[in-house]
Amino acid sequence: MSYGAAPALQTAVFQRLSGWPALAGVPIHDAVPPNVSGTFVLIGPEEARDQSDKSGAGAEHQLVISVITDTTGFLSIKAIAAEISDALADAPLSLSRGVLVSLFFLRASARRIQEGETRRIDLAFRARVQL
Repeated sequence: MSYGAAPALQTAVFQRLSGWPALAGVPIHDAVPPNVSGTFVLIGPEEARDQSDKSGAGAEHQLVISVITDTTGFLSIKAIAAEISDALADAPLSLSRGVLVSLFFLRASARRIQEGETRRIDLAFRARVQL
């Protein structure tokens, strides 16, 4: 197993989301920015598992992309989450290391956090990478 493609995968995901027209104007981060308000996308936690076989090294990456807002209601961030799903599901991402074999949506979870003032949707995706 190798975690070697993880930076390349994150970079490709960031580039895909940054270039997606419906997400224009929505900030995308890989860490929660200090003193943030409004709505933003967070490229968050990731788990990787060995998926090597006789053809070579590989890994399955389960990554979470979150939409977080302090605005009222879920509708606006559900629309953003839907666009993220559309942008990434089966996306033909080009990696600087390794080859993306597949990328698909696993699940989503919408909830209130911080005593109900902040809303968050976590989207989980599974990526299979060969090295």
